[in-house]
Amino acid sequence: MSQAFTYFISDLHLSAQREDITECFVHFMQHEAPQAQTLYILGDLFEAWIGDDDITPFSNTIAATIADVSKKIPVYFIHGNRDFAIREGFAKRAGMTLLPEQVVIDLYGRRTLISHGDELCTRDIEYQKFRKKARGWWWPRLMLALPLSMRRKIAERGRVTSQNNQKQLTADIMDVTPSEVEKAMRSFDVSTFIHGHTHRPDIHNFVLDGKPRQRIVLGDWYDQGSILRAQSDTLALETRPFQSQ
Repeated sequence: MSQAFTYFISDLHLSAQREDITECFVHFMQHEAPQAQTLYILGDLFEAWIGDDDITPFSNTIAATIADVSKKIPVYFIHGNRDFAIREGFAKRAGMTLLPEQVVIDLYGRRTLISHGDELCTRDIEYQKFRKKARGWWWPRLMLALPLSMRRKIAERGRVTSQNNQKQLTADIMDVTPSEVEKAMRSFDVSTFIHGHTHRPDIHNFVLDGKPRQRIVLGDWYDQGSILRAQSDTLALETRPFQSQ
């Protein structure tokens, strides 16, 4: 009998312009994800999400792909910095359950904290100011009240601005703040922390308050698929090649 396992993915940045990423994601969802007990998507599923009312052939394909899997196993989603506007409308179409930005789960006996991870990058002060506004109550309502055409223009300008800002930032500023990781793990009393956002896949083993801890960073899907396969005795970061490679 095969051992039970759970999948974690994040930072796919799906868009109609990147068919290679979409093909890899669809293949993974059709042929691998249903074999797991659970699938967690930890944010930035999309390159940008301007509202559940932006229904296109592309978004329909992604929703249908996730929905097919959610009929077989639970699919959970935590918002990222690119798709924080996803609401119950799309979640219902995709059959996935929306979770708060930080959640503790029992991962085969490991008390584990999961999140997208952008809240940990506190040295990027300008981004944290935007994050506070974007995750508040008034700004999302204001944006979603605008016509779709205007939201598309705002999203495009936002991507360009973000790319330009990142060129001015050092790697340390864009990475998580170690003290914030420690603070979160103490606050939630967890031995394991799984997140994405930084695009620096790795498994960090360290000691905190005299106890062994692990922080697992999920990889992005820009050049290949990136997956965390979690079992009772192992946590393994795996990659999947794009079909054209």
